[in-house]
Amino acid sequence: MHVFYQIDHEFVTMATLLIFCVTYIGIAMGKIWGLKLDRTGITLLGAIAMLAFGCVSLSQAVASISMESILLLFSLMLVASQLHFAGFYHKVAGEISSFLARPKLFLAILMITSGVLSAFLNNDVICFAFTPVVAGALLRKRMNPVPFLIALALSSNIGCTLTMIGNAQNVLVGQIAHLSFGAYMLWVLAPVTAALALAYAVVYWLGHKHFMLATDDVTAVPPEDATPFDAWRTCKGLGITCIIIILFFTPLPRYLVALTGAGLLLCSHHLNSKKVLGGVDWQLLLLFISLFIVVGAFHYSGLADKGMIWLDKAGCDLNNTYILSLVSGILSNLINNSAAVMLLVKMVDFSNPVNGYALALSNSFAGNLLLIGSMANIIVVQSAATFGIKISFTEFAKYGVPTAISSFAVLLLWIWIMA
Repeated sequence: MHVFYQIDHEFVTMATLLIFCVTYIGIAMGKIWGLKLDRTGITLLGAIAMLAFGCVSLSQAVASISMESILLLFSLMLVASQLHFAGFYHKVAGEISSFLARPKLFLAILMITSGVLSAFLNNDVICFAFTPVVAGALLRKRMNPVPFLIALALSSNIGCTLTMIGNAQNVLVGQIAHLSFGAYMLWVLAPVTAALALAYAVVYWLGHKHFMLATDDVTAVPPEDATPFDAWRTCKGLGITCIIIILFFTPLPRYLVALTGAGLLLCSHHLNSKKVLGGVDWQLLLLFISLFIVVGAFHYSGLADKGMIWLDKAGCDLNNTYILSLVSGILSNLINNSAAVMLLVKMVDFSNPVNGYALALSNSFAGNLLLIGSMANIIVVQSAATFGIKISFTEFAKYGVPTAISSFAVLLLWIWIMA
């Protein structure tokens, strides 16, 4: 690399450590005091600083980025966006709401449907699309939306772990660890099903006495949303989605399969490609690209290897599946689940695929612990607030903490059974 000045190796190492720590602290806090920066902005600045201080060369930075993961994630976002404009999510949520007269059954159908759809169409997308429809229907029936909307978030976080495409973190783990799509699903099917059943039990047990609004509740009843449903567009989107998923079971490169399917969905006589592309979460993609560079610089500096040696001496072996699961769960709530995965995938030996399975499950299960543990949780709470529905940090924790603990108990038991 051509440089105009000589940088001392020790200085570079210290700069790498400082930039890495400041970036991750910023991610954990979600802001930097005095600056209008969100997590994406903080991570982008961290990546720029790594390049500017010579902590990583341009070629190393590019090599650090898993383009297969980024392209796969981008393609899945396009598929989800097309189905959104087809009115598919609104239609499904509306059909579920027809069971409101039987709250116990409605809760079960809501959690199963959102969990299954999240596994194949992304949990953030499902929560974003379902929340306004479900909240409006509940308020019109004078039912309390809070336990049901929390259940939506919990079930989406659990259900998305059924596949390696259910959330962005699973996409990264699946690609970097080179996990088999089918083998992963077979391994996680039992713990995901058990965790979803336990989540239902927790929500029903804690919330069934509060399913109806108090007689003096003055929460405004919103008008019905008339989002149009396009049957042909939906069939096209679901058909190509099914083909993509089937081909994921073959040796074909997953990113190429998804990219081809997404390209076909962009071809439409009526739906403008600009609208579909507008549904892509470009901020999230930039966040991941920047994180790849920040963590890559940390890895190239040798600090990651030193950290692993220190952890081993402290008795914390990240290649012990039990320890990996617990560390992943803790980090996911301390710093953000995406950032936790990005760090751990560079420090874990995936020659044992169970490490990949456990990392994906523990990271998503941990998202249910606290309101800030998952973007899906935040999406539900923010969307509910537009209807005047307040879901507090404490209220979410009342349901989330027992759900997360029971899910982790299931995961650790399953690891022991399968060992």
